[in-house]
Amino acid sequence: MLLISTLVVSGVMYGGFKMLSKKPKKETTGFKKKQYILVASRRKNRPSSVSNASASLETFKEQKITPFISHSRDQQRREISSLSDETEMSEAEKKTHEDFIAASTALGLATGGTLLYSPLSLLSVPFTIWVCIAIFRDAYQSLFKKNRVGMSVLDTIFMTGTIGTGHYFAASVGVWAYAMSRKLLLKTEDQSKQSLINVFGEQASFVWLLSDGIEIAVPFESLLIGDIVIVYAGETIPVDGTISSGTASIDQHILTGESQPVEKEPGDDVFASTVLLSGKIEISVQKTGEQSVAVQIGKILSKTADFKNDLQSWGEEIAEKSVLPTLTLGALTLPILGATSAITILNSCFGFKMRILSPLSMLTFLNLTSQRGILIKDGRSLQLLTNIDTIVFDKTGTLTLEQPHVGSIYTYSGISENELLTYAAAAEYKQTHPIAKAILQTANKRGLNIPEIEEAKYEVGYGIKVTLSRSATHSEVISVGSARFIEMENITIPAKIKAIHQSGHEKGYSFVYVAINNQLYGAIELRASIRPEAKQIISELQQRNMLVYIISGDNEQPTRKLAQELGIEHYFAETLPEKKADLIEKLQKEGKSVCFIGDGINDCIALKKANVSISLRGASSIATDTAQIVLMDQSLKQLVQVFDIAQNFEGNMKVNLMATILPGLMTIGGVYFLHFGIIHSIILNNIGVAAGASNAMLPLIKHQQTKPLLHSEGLNLSEKLEITADSTVNEVKINEVKIS
Repeated sequence: MLLISTLVVSGVMYGGFKMLSKKPKKETTGFKKKQYILVASRRKNRPSSVSNASASLETFKEQKITPFISHSRDQQRREISSLSDETEMSEAEKKTHEDFIAASTALGLATGGTLLYSPLSLLSVPFTIWVCIAIFRDAYQSLFKKNRVGMSVLDTIFMTGTIGTGHYFAASVGVWAYAMSRKLLLKTEDQSKQSLINVFGEQASFVWLLSDGIEIAVPFESLLIGDIVIVYAGETIPVDGTISSGTASIDQHILTGESQPVEKEPGDDVFASTVLLSGKIEISVQKTGEQSVAVQIGKILSKTADFKNDLQSWGEEIAEKSVLPTLTLGALTLPILGATSAITILNSCFGFKMRILSPLSMLTFLNLTSQRGILIKDGRSLQLLTNIDTIVFDKTGTLTLEQPHVGSIYTYSGISENELLTYAAAAEYKQTHPIAKAILQTANKRGLNIPEIEEAKYEVGYGIKVTLSRSATHSEVISVGSARFIEMENITIPAKIKAIHQSGHEKGYSFVYVAINNQLYGAIELRASIRPEAKQIISELQQRNMLVYIISGDNEQPTRKLAQELGIEHYFAETLPEKKADLIEKLQKEGKSVCFIGDGINDCIALKKANVSISLRGASSIATDTAQIVLMDQSLKQLVQVFDIAQNFEGNMKVNLMATILPGLMTIGGVYFLHFGIIHSIILNNIGVAAGASNAMLPLIKHQQTKPLLHSEGLNLSEKLEITADSTVNEVKINEVKIS
C-alpha cells in the first residue's frame, strides 16, 4: 500500500510537472490574414475503423491533454520580453534541476531496496544527503543569521532522524517532495535576468550620422558627444541632444506623459526613446546610451527597492507558520513514545504538503490566465491581488488610446466640413503618425473621395505643404499643420479661430489647421480617445469598493476632464516620473494596497513600487519588463477578470489547506491512539497530496469543459462562424477569419 500510493502520487506529480514546464520549440510570431477552412467529410462508403480511432484519439488529445501542456504563457513571456534569450537556464534553475535528479535517483534506489534488494536502500543515502546539503545550509542561515525557526530547520531534523533511524525510504520521499516543491515554485516566479531594464529594446542597431555633408549609417554604440544625428518622421530618437537643424512634431508621452505632440525647432532639447511624428531633424548629441534620461530612469528603477523580492508565496508562509507547533509536539512526543513516533509527528506537518500544492495551484492558474490572454509573470501576484483596495491608472496610453479622434471641424471662408476634411486627408494620405490616421479614418467614415496622393509634393516640418495638381494648368497649394506652422507660412489666423483654439487648448484638445493657396479655410479639432472599455471597467472596480485614482504627467485641465468623464474623483496632474512613485508610496503609507497600471518609461518606477503592477502588450519595453502582469490583448477589457481569477485562486488554496491539515491531524491521532509509524504517515500524506493535486488542477479542467467548440490558441475570430451543412458531405467552413 505504501509503495503503491507513493509511486502513484510521485508519478502523477512528476508527469504533471513535466507537462506544465516542458519548453516548447521556438516558433515565429505573427499570423498572416487568411481564410481558414475546416472540412469534416463523411463519406457514403463504409467508415474506416482506423480513421475513427485516430479521430477519437486526436479529439481526446485536444480536449484532455493539450490544456495541461499549453505553452501560451512561455510564448507570451517571449513576445513581451526585451531579453535576447529567454531559454537559457538561470543558476537557480540549474541547481534545482540537479537536486531534483538526485532526489529522483534516491527515491528510485530506496524503492528498489524496499521491493527487490535491500542494499540498494543504502545507495540512496549519498543522493539524499546531496540534496540535504542545501537544506542544512538554509537551516543554518535561518537559525543563526535570521534568528527564526523555518521549514528548513524542520526538514533538517526530519531528514537527520529518518536517516539515523534507518528509514531510508521515508528520507528519499522527503527529499523528493522538497526538490519537487522547489522546482514547482521556481516556475511560478519571475526569473528575469537583467540587472538594468532594457529601455533600448525598441531602438535600431544603427543611426544616421551626418559627416561632411554625407549621411552614414553607424552603430549606435559608436556615437560621440557632439556628433550630428539625422532622424526622420516615424523613427525613435536615439539620443538626448539639441536640434541643430529642422523642425518637427514629437510624441513625448512615453517619457513625460504629455498627451499632445510637442513642436520642436533649432535650439530645443529632444530626448531618447521619444518618437518623431513629422519632420526631419538634425540632432547635436549631448548624451548617449548610459547618460540619456531614459537610461537614467532605468538605473533608478534597478535601485528601487522591490518588496516582492522577499515576499513568500502563500503556501510557503503557511508552511513556515506550522513549524513551531510541529516541533513542539514532536519534542513532547519523544520522551513519551520514542524517536520513531516523534519523527512520525514531524512528518505530519502540513507545511510539507503545502509546499507542493501551493505552487501546483499557482501553475494551474498561471496557465489558465495565459489561455485567457493574461500573462502573470510572478505567481505571487495572485495572492497580492486579493488584498488590493486601490487602483491607480496612468492617463495617457492607458486610459486613452495612442490615436486621437476628430472632434469638431471649424470652417472659414465658405468651405464645407467635408471639403476641408478632404484637403486635410489628401495632404496626410501617406503619413503614419496618429494625427494623420485620425484624419484619414474620419474621411473614410464619411465616404470622402480623397485625391490621388501621387500628384502631391511634400515639404514636411511642423506640418505638410502639398502641391496638388487639378489639371495641367491648375494646382492648389495645401498647407496642413499646427498654428505655428501656419504662422511660419505667413498665413493669417482670424481672431475667431484663435479664440476657439484657446478654449479647446484649455480642455486638452489640439488643432490641425488647413490653408489653401495661403488662405486659412479652417481647423480640425483633435481630442484624446478614451478607451471604449474604460468607463465600464472603472465602474465595475468601484462597485467592488475599490478606490480609483489617475496619475498623469499631462496638464491639469485635460486630466480633470478625463476624470470627470470616467467618474473618477481622485487624480494627480503634471506629475514627474519620480513623483509618481512617491504618490504610490504615500498611498501605501496610508494603509492602502495599490495596483498601478501604466505603459510608459515614465511609469516604470511607480510600477515597481506598487503592490501589484499591470501593463499592456505593446507598451514600452521597460513597462512590460517591470510589470508583474501584462494584458496581452492591448486593452483593459480583462482587468476585472484578473481580480476574479485571484479570488478563485484564494478559494482553491483554502481547499488545498484542508486537504493537508486533515491527514496531519489523523497522523497525530494515530500516533497517540493507534501506534502509527512513519509508514502510516507517508500513506496519509500521499492521500492528502493526491486530493490536493486533484483540486489544484480542477480549475483548468473546468475551463476546458466550458471552452468554445472551435478554439485556436492565440487567434481572435472577429466575425461569427458561418456553418453550412450538406446531407451527404458534412462541411464546416470558417469564412473571413481575421487574425488580430
